Amino acid sequence: MIVGILKEIKSEENRVSMTPAGAEVMIHNGHTVLVEKNAGQGSGFLDEAYIKAGAEIVETPQEIFARADMVMHVKEPLPSEYGLIREGQIVFTYLHLAADETLTKALVDSKAVCIAYETIQKPDGSLPLLTPMSEVAGRMAIQQGAKYLEMTQGGHGVLLGGVPGVDPGTVVVIGGGVVGTNAAKMACGLGAKVYILDMNLDRLRYLSDIMPANCFPLMSSPATLRKLVREADVVVGAVLVAGAKAPRLVTREMLKTMKRGSVLVDVAIDQGGCFETSHPTTHKDPIFVVDDVVHYCVANMPGAVAKTSTLALTNATLPYAVTLANKGWKKAMQDSHEIALGANVIAGEITYKGVAEAFDMPYVDVEKFL
Repeated sequence: MIVGILKEIKSEENRVSMTPAGAEVMIHNGHTVLVEKNAGQGSGFLDEAYIKAGAEIVETPQEIFARADMVMHVKEPLPSEYGLIREGQIVFTYLHLAADETLTKALVDSKAVCIAYETIQKPDGSLPLLTPMSEVAGRMAIQQGAKYLEMTQGGHGVLLGGVPGVDPGTVVVIGGGVVGTNAAKMACGLGAKVYILDMNLDRLRYLSDIMPANCFPLMSSPATLRKLVREADVVVGAVLVAGAKAPRLVTREMLKTMKRGSVLVDVAIDQGGCFETSHPTTHKDPIFVVDDVVHYCVANMPGAVAKTSTLALTNATLPYAVTLANKGWKKAMQDSHEIALGANVIAGEITYKGVAEAFDMPYVDVEKFL
């Protein structure tokens, strides 16, 4: 198979979908790897390293789309790429379609085989290709929240860890999954008072066992959320419904009760966001203020720490990419239910229920194509 590694074109996105070491593994499996010129530069991987691994450097994305059987990205295709995607071509990347109707319709029109990193799912319910970026984003959420609490950044001047004789800041983390757990760990490590909310009692028991004494796992409810956001200095939105639009849990009314200069960090923004007042921002222009509350809603947070993120992402995606290349998408999905769950759009049909429901579009079971 010919595999194409595209340069990311989303604003301030420095990651790349495969490292030179990953390209070498793909080539050892008998495949050809095309890498767009300077695709790895933002992550510290120069073209020479890909050439040494046996890959071919290609000047333009147009050539990669024209030649490759499977194209790989980190982020979703952008409008300039829609017309380049070919019928039957495998597009393997983060798609987050439930938050983007225009992209969904473009991929339906392309008749390509669109496999989303974020909906590949193991039998235990875990999301192996979302996990490494969720770990990065969860940890970054606290760094960003702490930064934007500074008065020079628009916050109300609270140091999250406090100092002896002064209360620490309060962090509320909504969601006890991978993002939430990593955010809570970081906030606890800084010395903040941390509340982590979830609706799964077993998960809360687990968090109660593993988290330090300054973390308080609580059952999530609207009443609990209304109470805690009034006390919070930083609120992290870390709620994920796999492949579907994120629920809006913090309302505009709740916002009006929050401290002036407190900070919301919406890690769920690439799935639509879990605060009513959220809209996507970029690393170049990361924040906006509503009702005196600072909102940080960057949709590709891990892109700011591209070296770490690229290495973590390739570790997770490479085995699946090799399987798709070795077997072809159809046999790979027949042999692996995990990969079949990654199918979002095939041959003009939506094959992931959460995406179809988000836009009231027809849904077709992936089994039809297998």
